[in-house]
Amino acid sequence: MATINVTDDSFKADVLESDKPVLVDFWADWCGPCKMIGPSLEEISDELSDQITIAKMDIVENTGIPTEMGVQSIPLMVLFKDGKPVSQKLGAAPKNALKGWIEGEL
Repeated sequence: MATINVTDDSFKADVLESDKPVLVDFWADWCGPCKMIGPSLEEISDELSDQITIAKMDIVENTGIPTEMGVQSIPLMVLFKDGKPVSQKLGAAPKNALKGWIEGEL
């Protein structure tokens, strides 16, 4: 399953009310490190599709949720379980490091 795009309007249903953990990648088109991890997150989404949903939120197009969450630097990945943020990772990392972090939090 590929990553999903979430918006300010869909955040509650897609992330907070999800029946499985959701990793939200806060990103922007102008962010080089964000573009670097994009393909890795797509692959991880396919590999772990039965355990987690990976979502992307463009902070330029959606300002409400990132502001509420205090997002100041990107890429910022926040893992939500049962509607609550439980872990976060700031900055780009290789795929194996990202996947290891995610699996360690599940």
